[in-house]
Amino acid sequence: MPPDRSGRRILVTGGGGFLGSAIVRRLLARGDRVASFARHPKPELMALGVDQLQGDLADPAAVDAACRGREVVFHTAARAGVWGHYGDYHRTNVIGTANVIAACRRQGVGALVHTSSPSVVFHGGDMEGVDESAPYPGRYHAAYPRTKALAERLVIRAARQGLAAIILRPHLIWGPGDPHLVSRILARAGRLRRVGGGRNRVDTIYIDNAAEAHLLAADRLAADPGLSGRVYFISQGAPIPLWEMIDAILAAGGKPPVRRRVPAGLAWLSGALLEGVYGLLRIPQEPPMTRFVARELATAHWFDISAARRDLGYAPRISTAEGLERLATWLRQGDRQNGQ
Repeated sequence: MPPDRSGRRILVTGGGGFLGSAIVRRLLARGDRVASFARHPKPELMALGVDQLQGDLADPAAVDAACRGREVVFHTAARAGVWGHYGDYHRTNVIGTANVIAACRRQGVGALVHTSSPSVVFHGGDMEGVDESAPYPGRYHAAYPRTKALAERLVIRAARQGLAAIILRPHLIWGPGDPHLVSRILARAGRLRRVGGGRNRVDTIYIDNAAEAHLLAADRLAADPGLSGRVYFISQGAPIPLWEMIDAILAAGGKPPVRRRVPAGLAWLSGALLEGVYGLLRIPQEPPMTRFVARELATAHWFDISAARRDLGYAPRISTAEGLERLATWLRQGDRQNGQ
């Protein structure tokens, strides 16, 4: 077991986000002194007594001030999504990460845990049992994976230059309170189409498991500085057919499964055409389909997490089945509160 690291002064960028707030709660539960850095305050963090610092990741002075006096920084803040101006993604994900790295160096932060994404190595085809040796692709079809890859490289370079840092790649985080994957699926219930054959397996990770992996990474890095610069995939460790998982989330929300299908090639072509039209007309909303989403929905992408098990002591404690039960309970409670 790693030594007790409770009581440390810790900063979580994006501490009010889905992953960030889960990390904050776990840190508080073990007695750490936690601050959150974000653009806007969050009522739920205020209720927990978390010190909330407001600022923009692209503002180096604000980031530097937030990192002052911290022993550990969890950098979870990022601009996510599959649509939008590249400059907006670059500003938050690349410039923001560069500012976090610089602040950690100037302020003598002992450890940085950077949240990345498996999409940084996604090449558009099936990825089955892939480990951390997978190379970055030569081309990306969305700003998010491209800028997250650039940010990841910055952290790796900083680690080689002496900053103690670990990079985690959680895949498709979900669970109660999820404003991304779960809400996206439920909002599209009745309009979704199975893309491709429908048996492509993917990794996911339940929110509590993702948060625990981040704490493990910080603790193990403190105990073994030789881990600095390492990258780790983290997931449930049990890939599941994508559309089976989507149907399970729909069922948790009381929605019917997806029945209709569309060929993978047609979905990709539709995405390319819609991207062109939305770009030409400067429509800010996300198109119904994009090339990146079409590839993600039609291909297998699951990863070997043996390195995280070995080096970090990571094990997914909450199974997918248990996580789905917790999600269904949370969604039912929300329905009752809304009078449905």
